[in-house]
Amino acid sequence: MGFDILNYASSLQCRELHMAIQDDIDLKAIVAIHNTTLGPALGGCRWIEYPSTESAVVDAIRLAQAMTYKAALARLPLGGGKLVLLKPKQVNNKETYFKAVGRFVNSLDGRYITAVDSGTSTNDMDIIATETKHVTSTTQSVFSVADPSIMTAEGVEKGIAAAVKIKLGRESLQGIQVSIQGLGHAGYHLAKNLHARGASLTVYDINPTAVDRCVQEFSAKTVNSIEALLALPVDVFSPCALGAILNDKTIPLLKAPIIAGSANNQLAESRHGVELMQRGILYAPDYVINAGGLIYVAAQISHMTEEAANLKVRGIYETLLEIFQRSQLENISPEEIANKIAEERLRG
Repeated sequence: MGFDILNYASSLQCRELHMAIQDDIDLKAIVAIHNTTLGPALGGCRWIEYPSTESAVVDAIRLAQAMTYKAALARLPLGGGKLVLLKPKQVNNKETYFKAVGRFVNSLDGRYITAVDSGTSTNDMDIIATETKHVTSTTQSVFSVADPSIMTAEGVEKGIAAAVKIKLGRESLQGIQVSIQGLGHAGYHLAKNLHARGASLTVYDINPTAVDRCVQEFSAKTVNSIEALLALPVDVFSPCALGAILNDKTIPLLKAPIIAGSANNQLAESRHGVELMQRGILYAPDYVINAGGLIYVAAQISHMTEEAANLKVRGIYETLLEIFQRSQLENISPEEIANKIAEERLRG
C-alpha cells in the first residue's frame, strides 16, 4: 500500500490540509494548519523544489507542528501552520504567481497567517499583501529589522550560549569552535554574531559564494563536504540548512558535544533525539532555539512593542537553560522535555 497522508497528518495531530492548483502559472500550494488552540496559525511560506508532492505535504505537516510548539514555548497567542509552494523550474511572472498565493491564503479566512521562509522574501510578502491582510514580515514593518532571519540568528546565538554554559561550563563564546552547515540568511547572520563574540568558525554550504563571503568577513575555515563538517572535533555543530540532517547515517559521524542551529526539523525522526542524548551530545530542540524570527513577526501582528519582542528573543537563553536542566533531572531528551512543556501549555 502507498503512503497514507491523512493518517500521517492525524498521527501528528494536524487538523487541516488545504491545497491550491493553478495550471497556467504552475502553482501548486499546500497549507497545513496544525493547531489553533492559542490563536490563528502562523507559519512561513516555503518556496523550494521538492522531489515529490508527497514530500512537500509531509514537510508542510511537520513544519506546522513545529510552529505550534514554537509558539507555545514562546508564549505567543498563536497556533502553528505552514505554506509550502512546490517551486516550478520557471516562473514567468512572479507578481502574478504570488498574487495567486495571496488569494489562496485569503481564502482561509484568517485561520492561517503567512510570513517569510526559505525561498521567499519580504518583497514576496508585499505581493501577497495586495491580496490578503493575513501576512506579516513585509517591507512595511514598523520595526527596525525587516528580515526575521536576523532575529532567528539572534535567538540561536543565545541558545548556543545556554548550551555552552550547561555542557561546557563556560559563560562566554570567546574561543568556542563552531561549525555551521548552511549560510543562507539565518546561517550568515549567525556566523556574523558568533564571530563578533570571538568564536572560531568552520563553514560549509553548497553555494561557494556564500562560503567565500564568510571566509573573507569572518576568517572562517572551510571543508569540502558535509561529512567532513560533521566529523570535525568542534565544540558546537550548528545546522542552518534544510531539515533531517540528524539521522542514522550522520549521527555516528558527529564529534561535537553540542548541536544547536537554526534549521527546522533537524531530527529525521524523534528517536534520533534520544540517540543523541545516549551518545552524550546536548541537542537544542530546533523549534525552541530558532523561534526568534517567529517572535519578531508575531509581535508585528499582536500589538507587541519591538522592545518586548527583543526581550522574548533574548529569553530563548533562559528557556533552553530550563529545558536542559529538566532533561538532566528527568533523564529524558531535551526534545521530549520541550514537547512536554508545549503540550502542557496547549492544554491550558
